[in-house]
Amino acid sequence: MQARLYIFFLTALMLFMLVSCEKEITIDLPQAERKIVVEGTILPGEFPLVILTWTQGYFEPTDANSLQELFVHGASVSISDSENTYELTEFCSATLDTTLLAIASQALGISVESLQALNVCLYTTFALTGEVDEAYRISITKDDQSITGETKIPGLVYLDTVFFDILNPQVQDTLGIIFGRLTDPDTTGNAYRWFTKRINHYSNTVPDEDLRGRQKDLNFIAPFGSVYEDVFFNGLSFEFAYPRGIESNSNKFDDNNDERGYFKVGDTVAIRGCSIDRAAFKYIRSMEAQIGNQGSPFATPFNLESNLQGGLGAFIGYGAIYDTIVCAY
Repeated sequence: MQARLYIFFLTALMLFMLVSCEKEITIDLPQAERKIVVEGTILPGEFPLVILTWTQGYFEPTDANSLQELFVHGASVSISDSENTYELTEFCSATLDTTLLAIASQALGISVESLQALNVCLYTTFALTGEVDEAYRISITKDDQSITGETKIPGLVYLDTVFFDILNPQVQDTLGIIFGRLTDPDTTGNAYRWFTKRINHYSNTVPDEDLRGRQKDLNFIAPFGSVYEDVFFNGLSFEFAYPRGIESNSNKFDDNNDERGYFKVGDTVAIRGCSIDRAAFKYIRSMEAQIGNQGSPFATPFNLESNLQGGLGAFIGYGAIYDTIVCAY
C-alpha cells in the first residue's frame, strides 16, 4: 500500500513539475522582403505571356482577396529580340470583352467563368511572336526592383512516334499511359519538356454535373518529372513514357479516383513536346524537386534555380512541336 502511495505522489509531482514548467513563448517573425515572381513564356508563332506576382509570407492568408493582391500592377515590362525591343501591356480579365476573354481562356487554360470570377492579370504584346532559334531578353522594372533575364527558343526536335498502352489489362482494361520515341540530335546539352491536353469532352453521365459536356483539359498540363536532358542518350533514339498530368489542387472526379494519372480508352490527347535550353531545364527540375519535397525536414535542402537576375521565377522559350493521339486498344 505504501509503495502504491509513493508511486502515486511521485507521478503527481512529476506532472506538476511539467505543467509548472510550461511557458508561453511569442516569436516575432521577421518581415520577409517582398520580391517579384516571374512566370514568362514564349513559343513559336505565339505572343509572349508574362505573369508577375508578389511573394507571400508562409503564414499569410490565401483567400480570394489575398490571391487577387498578389498580382503586380503597373510594372514596366519589355522583351527584346536580335532587332527590336517590344513594350508589353498589362491586361486584366475584368476589363476584357467577350472575344478577348475567349482568347485569354485558350492561352491560359482557364475557363471564361474563372477568369470572370478572379481578375487575372498578365503582360503581353501582339507585336511579337516567337521564332525558332531566336534569343529573347526580358526586362522588368517596378518601383525599386529591376529584373533581367534571357532565354532562347531551341531548334525543334520532332517525336518519331507516340502510342497509348494499357499497363495492366488483367486489372484495368481501359486505363493506360502514353509512350513516345525521340531521336536526340548529336549535340550535347539538349533538354526537353512534355505536356498533354485531353481535348475530348466529358459525357453527360459523369458524376460531376458541372463537367458534363466540357472539354476534359483546358490547357496543356505537364506531369510531375516533366523535364529530362540528353546526358545519358546524346545522339541516340530512346523511348519514354509519362502518366497524365494533373492540375494543382484539382477537384475533378477523375483526378481523385482510380483514373488519377491515367489516360482512358476513348480519350483524344493533344501532345506538346518541347525543346528547352539548359537554364530552363535546371529551373523546372529544381521547382519539381521542391514540390516533391513538400516541406519534408529529411529532404536535401537546396535553392530554387532561376534564369533571372534580380527576381524569382523564370522566362522560358519553348521549341514546341504538336501531335495528337486517340487512346484505343
